Amino acid sequence: MAKATFGAGCFWHVEAKFREIPGVTSTRVGYAGGSVANPTYEQVCSHSSGHAEVVEVEFDPGQVSFGRLLTEFWIMHDPTQLNRQGPDVGSNYRSIVITHDSEQRELAEASKTALAERSPKPIVTEIEDATVFWPAEDYHQQYFEKKGISSCAVTVMNPVG
Repeated sequence: MAKATFGAGCFWHVEAKFREIPGVTSTRVGYAGGSVANPTYEQVCSHSSGHAEVVEVEFDPGQVSFGRLLTEFWIMHDPTQLNRQGPDVGSNYRSIVITHDSEQRELAEASKTALAERSPKPIVTEIEDATVFWPAEDYHQQYFEKKGISSCAVTVMNPVG
């Protein structure tokens, strides 16, 4: 198994989208890229921790490639929106790929460059090396499934995906 970590706005939506992909074996929502140890949802939403809402994806590389996960990541959100997705505003909603090895970093950088060449707006997605992933509170895990809903009420249209 391999890991990939992505932030593309509200982690509930992102987790649900990745769970639909064959070859994804598990997902966890959480926080990464900040300076506070073991942050709470309230700290992350207050913009005091520096974390992004992210989804840690475990996948079987024999069934789905990291490149395919990147493609789905670019499609599921608008990577030209700085620190927001639709009505969700704040640095915790930033677009980010957190890489777990040099191969993932190379693929993420190459796919971002390719997307930027086609996009009429700048791609603001950050690419960072993995540090600590802090799992979100249990009530956030597989939120849509727990609530019996399939998506957020607002759909973000991706002008470049």
